[in-house]
Amino acid sequence: MLSNHFENGMDMARLAWSRLPHSEDGELDGVGLLSTSSNRNGVESLDYEVIENYAYREEQAQRGKLFVGYNVAVKWFFALLIGIGTGLAAVFINISVENFAGWKFALTFNIIQKSYLAGFLMYILINLALVFSSVYIITHFAPAAAGSGIPEIKGYLNGIDIPGILLFRTLIGKIFGSIGSVGGGLALGKEGPLVHTGACIASLLGQGGSTKYHLSSRWLQGFKSDRDRRDLVTCGCAAGVAAAFRAPVGGVLFALEEVTSWWRSQLMWRVFFTSAVVAVVVRVAMGWCKSGNCGHFGAGGFIIWDISDGQEDYSFEELLPMAVIGIIGGLLGALFNQLTIYVTRWRRNYLHKKGNRVKIYEACLISVLTSVISFGLPLLRNCSPCPDSDPGSEIECPRAPGADGNYVNFYCGKDKEYNDLATIFFNTQDDAIRNLFSAKTIHEFSAKSLLTFLVMFYTLAVVTFGTAVPAGQFVPGIMIGSTYGRLVGIFTVNHYKKLNIDEGTYALLGAASFLGGSMRMTVSLCVIMVEITNNLKLLPLIMLVLLISKAVGDVFNEGLYDEQARLRGIPLLESRPKYVMRKMTAREACGNQKVLLLPRVVKVADAVSILRSNKHNGFPVVDHTRDGEPLVIGLMLRSHLLVLLQSKIDFQHSPLPSHSRSGSGAIRHNFSEFAKPVSSKGISIDDIYLSSEDLEMYIDLAPFLNPSPYVVPEDMSLTKVYNLFRQLGLRHIFVVPRASRVIGVITRKDLLIEEESEDSATMELQSTSVRGQRHKTRLLEENGADAERPLLNGLLVQNQRYLKGSFVIVFRDNGRNYSWYFVKFFNVTCFDMWTCNEVTLGDVDHTILNWQVTY
Repeated sequence: MLSNHFENGMDMARLAWSRLPHSEDGELDGVGLLSTSSNRNGVESLDYEVIENYAYREEQAQRGKLFVGYNVAVKWFFALLIGIGTGLAAVFINISVENFAGWKFALTFNIIQKSYLAGFLMYILINLALVFSSVYIITHFAPAAAGSGIPEIKGYLNGIDIPGILLFRTLIGKIFGSIGSVGGGLALGKEGPLVHTGACIASLLGQGGSTKYHLSSRWLQGFKSDRDRRDLVTCGCAAGVAAAFRAPVGGVLFALEEVTSWWRSQLMWRVFFTSAVVAVVVRVAMGWCKSGNCGHFGAGGFIIWDISDGQEDYSFEELLPMAVIGIIGGLLGALFNQLTIYVTRWRRNYLHKKGNRVKIYEACLISVLTSVISFGLPLLRNCSPCPDSDPGSEIECPRAPGADGNYVNFYCGKDKEYNDLATIFFNTQDDAIRNLFSAKTIHEFSAKSLLTFLVMFYTLAVVTFGTAVPAGQFVPGIMIGSTYGRLVGIFTVNHYKKLNIDEGTYALLGAASFLGGSMRMTVSLCVIMVEITNNLKLLPLIMLVLLISKAVGDVFNEGLYDEQARLRGIPLLESRPKYVMRKMTAREACGNQKVLLLPRVVKVADAVSILRSNKHNGFPVVDHTRDGEPLVIGLMLRSHLLVLLQSKIDFQHSPLPSHSRSGSGAIRHNFSEFAKPVSSKGISIDDIYLSSEDLEMYIDLAPFLNPSPYVVPEDMSLTKVYNLFRQLGLRHIFVVPRASRVIGVITRKDLLIEEESEDSATMELQSTSVRGQRHKTRLLEENGADAERPLLNGLLVQNQRYLKGSFVIVFRDNGRNYSWYFVKFFNVTCFDMWTCNEVTLGDVDHTILNWQVTY
């Protein structure tokens, strides 16, 4: 049912558009409302729709072209700041991880020269201390920083606001937690956390910093709406991927393909600019670190594996084993997703319910287990003799203890021997992947060692995923895929007996296949793999294995991030609706619940009672015509109503609309006052104190509601409603009965508006039936015309006249001719709020016109 997709804060009201039956208790019979359960999961929807109330319109009317240019310049400046901030954060994380890991392995190698047992204990203690620091930060300081953060950011960009995911403390927890968990040798990566880090930096810059920790600047507080914050967070996500892989184009495509639900060309430019800035910052930092200023961190610290000197070409016979790699990737990726679902569900339902102490014990236990396996298994492996190296080769066998590279001498009896299992196990993940991708190292790893590593690391990755530490799955996925890819490469070399086949090429294809089978990305992942390997010749092969692995994985389950989002209770609206929605209508989706309505002038006590009795985030507002006929005049958001109750400046003693008492009054709020802070849940009804006198006052909601919400007919298919809801980023849609008449039809050419010279005071609105036509006819030629258009009877009374159901705006042309236009107002009573001279085109709903008469 629709509730599987629209719950957790997405209300859809079934309303009557023009004629609503009377109800004594404030609700209307036969009108349903889809109930929400947003507070059950702690999430609610975001307001990506522009609320065009009078405060917004006044603010827009005061802004000229200079402000528009300034606003665009500020957005580009923020993109620059996001790129610089994310790049510096990535540099700090990588320098810290590389130095901790470098000190750990250097100390361990020095100790094992005297005693392997002492080195083993020191290795366990260092890893345990790093992991403990990470899990302690997460459990006691920033719980929202656990995991990769990509499902939460994907939900945010899909329209779901999850408390705590973009806070300053979440950013700090993500950075330092990633350093501890990755430096502690767990089977996880820092790439997913870097995406979350970039999103946090973007969100904090957009709101001017953190007010809680007194790290804010009013000068930076330029973006108040959820729409602007959404664009900034999108830039941050792309910046995180660009910083993690030094892949700016891949970062842009990752944001487009994986995390965003809404995209436009202007945003593409800023996202690309942000990724380019990240690449420049990272390159500058890498150049500075080459001179030895960063300790153990050097040119190979970031995740980039240059295999441009690898396999030059491939034959037709190799396509079969490469396709096998794609199939294996799809199967193992789907199995990984399913196993993580089972483990995460068990961990959530049984283990983590016991409190933070159990989370700490769990992470520490997994750390000890990982250390024992990575140190102990190589001890059981016999060493191999070093291969004969070419005179010009830079590969050293065995390498010096504690140094980076291939051929690790670990528990070997002779000097010219190496331990192939220790080369990938007793090493940092970056160096292990570099060893697996390395070219011209045929027979460096035995099939037995690779198979042992594959089984053990695969198991550790499944168990580690979901612990209370920041955890990414890019690097573990690359390690798993490159392992079985190299295995297939060994069999291919032995079968075809060709010298030009390189095992490292198959390792790269295996890494791409596992990521495609697990995460189900194609275009962005393909570009990322090309950028991090610097080998464009392998592009067709990467595309092949990605397509195969994704197709195989889709047979069994969805992508990793989609599955994890579902486990976390994040109600994502997927890119396409379910098949069952084709057989449903909007009316059927609304259910039989009654819509909770608000009158235009509501008593404060009634408003408080309504807010306390439910958790709805939007309420239809109803007014009555002079004949007593009820009409829906707009939508009032819960957050906006809470702002009015808290400020109290709009309270009035009279239950009558404010315009009927004092004419058109000025709006005493600016639009930014209604923006919800990104770092908090906003105002709650429990936070507002109202005296007994306040409760007897009234509020006129007309100036503050959204007068033009989106509406759909009740018999529209749910598939079309779903696409409209998701593509526009909506929070509410009104479902109305089938319209009784058509006022006009808008086509493409009606939206191609050209600016005309302002040589006269004539203001023209032209419909599809009269565009470009200026036939001058008499206003009333005969009585038959009056019968067909009864609203024309007696229109001209002092240049303005009130008409039930619509308005006629009269514009004078050179003091002689009159141009008549029928303009349908959403609020039929708003004619009483402005005089004809004060009406502007921005104040009316001028979407539809069907004819024009000029006198």
